[in-house]
Amino acid sequence: MGEVTTLGMVGSILVVSGPAESGPGEREQMLSRAQAEFAAHAVSDVTRVDVPPKGTGQDSGEGALRGPVAQAVPALQSGSLFGDVTGLLVVDAQSLLKAEAEVLVELVRLADHATVVAVFVAAGAIPAPLGKALKELGEVVSVARLTERSAATWLASAARERSIRLHADAAEALIQRFGTDLASLGQALDQMVASGEEITAEAVLARFKNRPDEPSWLYMDSVAGGDRGEALRRLSDFLQHGHPLILLAVIQSDLRRRALAAAAPDYETFASRDGGRRNYGMEKVWNQRNRVRAADLRLALDAVARADLTLKTAPEPTHRVTMERLTVALCRWYGGAARIAS
Repeated sequence: MGEVTTLGMVGSILVVSGPAESGPGEREQMLSRAQAEFAAHAVSDVTRVDVPPKGTGQDSGEGALRGPVAQAVPALQSGSLFGDVTGLLVVDAQSLLKAEAEVLVELVRLADHATVVAVFVAAGAIPAPLGKALKELGEVVSVARLTERSAATWLASAARERSIRLHADAAEALIQRFGTDLASLGQALDQMVASGEEITAEAVLARFKNRPDEPSWLYMDSVAGGDRGEALRRLSDFLQHGHPLILLAVIQSDLRRRALAAAAPDYETFASRDGGRRNYGMEKVWNQRNRVRAADLRLALDAVARADLTLKTAPEPTHRVTMERLTVALCRWYGGAARIAS
């Protein structure tokens, strides 16, 4: 299970912070932590606000709240007005508009913290000034990005709780089918227990045909490692739910960063040229800056451009094989010392 850390003071305001582009497993952990907070305060009446993504056509004029976000106003005021302990759950708080953050920060500061329990769930940073105020007024719980290893640890614990003997090959098959989606992993165990069948790798693969909705960084990690077999499997998993153009945009962004890193004299210059962000992903690219040769970067950029043209002009049946060929080539160019002849 992902690592959880806390900052700040414990109170009736909680921020559950997860990684950007959180997958279903991270979201499950984040929402579970939010529900635990309401249970700890014995809150039964919870108003849930699902913040719409930015740029979805639901943006309103400056200074106004979008429809879903407006529900937070009475929820933050009702406790002080009626004397009951009420709850507010704001999901995807990272998508709040600046004007909305400015309105909410005033409401949060004025709320009666003895009668209102507010939990903000965010996959990324909450816009200023709200993010800073929430850290000052309450507690911050961080949910780390799940990996297949941490999902496997969670799966072993879930099997013990159900008194299931889970062989290593069956656990590996479950991870292959569901990735880090903890809710689906738990449901799969329950289904197999209810059926009474022995939980083997063969039984898992025969019963469950879906593939995990995988984040693109898993694909990029396997490409960066030069592992063709793993990269092709990750590609197949991603294309079950994602569009190849989305993955192509991720590859283009990664190549751009690697080109910036190769040309920068130091990390600070690299970060500044990329927009000033400093995070684990940036550090990883910087540490690998000498792995990909300049000539291979040019070849990769040219190949991505040609793949982009193919995806936008050629018939859809050709898209998968285009991405497979690109993946194999990228593994060679990214692989550095591990490069093998094609």
